[in-house]
Amino acid sequence: MSQEKHMESRIKYLFFPKSVAVIGASRSPGKIGHEILRNIVEYGFKGRVYPVNPRADKILELKCYKSILEVPDEVDLAVISIPAKFVPAVLEECGKKGVKAAAIISSGFKEVGNVELEERIVEIARKYGIRFIGPNIFGVYSAPSKLNATFGPTEVLAGKIAFITQSGALGIALMGWTIFAGIGLSAVVSLGNKADVDEADLLKYFVNDEHTKVVLIYMEGLNNGRRFMEAAMHCSLKKPIIVIKAGRSERGARAVASHTGSLAGSDVFYDVAFKQCGVLRALNVEEAFDWARAFTELPEPKGDNVVIITNGGGIGVMATDACSDYGLNLMELPRDLIEEFKKCMPPFGSPKNPVDLTGQAAYDEYSRALKVAFSDDRIHSIILLFCQTAVVDPPKLSEVISDIVREYKHCKPIVACYIGGEECQKAMRILEQNGIPAYPTPERAVSSLAAIYRWAKWKKKMLKKLKGK
Repeated sequence: MSQEKHMESRIKYLFFPKSVAVIGASRSPGKIGHEILRNIVEYGFKGRVYPVNPRADKILELKCYKSILEVPDEVDLAVISIPAKFVPAVLEECGKKGVKAAAIISSGFKEVGNVELEERIVEIARKYGIRFIGPNIFGVYSAPSKLNATFGPTEVLAGKIAFITQSGALGIALMGWTIFAGIGLSAVVSLGNKADVDEADLLKYFVNDEHTKVVLIYMEGLNNGRRFMEAAMHCSLKKPIIVIKAGRSERGARAVASHTGSLAGSDVFYDVAFKQCGVLRALNVEEAFDWARAFTELPEPKGDNVVIITNGGGIGVMATDACSDYGLNLMELPRDLIEEFKKCMPPFGSPKNPVDLTGQAAYDEYSRALKVAFSDDRIHSIILLFCQTAVVDPPKLSEVISDIVREYKHCKPIVACYIGGEECQKAMRILEQNGIPAYPTPERAVSSLAAIYRWAKWKKKMLKKLKGK
């Protein structure tokens, strides 16, 4: 194995270590070194855990060691949470111990102008072949190995989204938000100053990670744009990448520089680069996670034809406008399909696209219309809309819809939007639990389906181009 491949292979120990040492583990709740150790223990990590603190015998019933060199077994991952000035000496000890990867939580490096100290830890890590994230981070989370080595929330939901963030505080906040929103994550990586491992390294890892279906990145700046583009191009051919790129404005770019010491660069450059390598740029957190949820659940569309099924004309018009805005093709229904949809509605319904079942529509009307849409190969994607009415119990409707989607084996992309009260919120959660992305506005549902189309079309075009070479 080449030295480069060997160093790449060590990144897996950030996510699948057999043993973790927490250097700077604290006995005091509320201290970062305590909260990281507590999260590792309480989230259920199955490997060995070694607190390192020269002034403690036990923390959380675990035997403490004065130095990592005193740990009797091998250590795959070191989580370092100590004052910055002590990090080089501790990293040297990690190297002598044979540690393969590290998460350097400590702040006080390049982000405050201490460039020399940061260069020193890079030099030590390279000498011993240690791959590390940080410094100036909140940790790393890996769902499949039950590892929560962060000082963020404890009970993170497992899922298929890998979340990479350059901002620590925002990353912690979003971990908490995903729990509230019911969004599952396969991994969370805090990058901080990116002195060693960066987005390109992680894309090379996640492209082959069977637990990840989509990669979502909060980015402030890139150290090596060309390297990122190469990794992103390779990953995008297999898995979608969604980026929230901060610092779009001139003042935002200045704020980025003061935050992590990154050079934000020209926003036009990022836009062009992302489009070239298939990266989907989201303008905000809500949009990014909307898209990511759709990617984790939905198959790629087999064609461009989209059909809207609704019980309300107004919401159907809103979705139609959104399809126009996002470049989705609303299918012109042929006569035979119009006749089929007519059978699903009262005489005053509209069988054209949007297919308006009217406010009288209940479970049977939705069921029959969905079956028409799923069974006809000329229809490639479905947008299902529902406005709350007195004749339908929204959670029951969601159960009916879920049964039909399962019957057709999730063969086509379908996104949903329910508008109404508390019962609609419950109903959308039922859809999501059954692999159907649901949104509180038609625009968000359409935007998410459009993101899938954009990625699928880019991939098809790029594969054709590569095949022609």
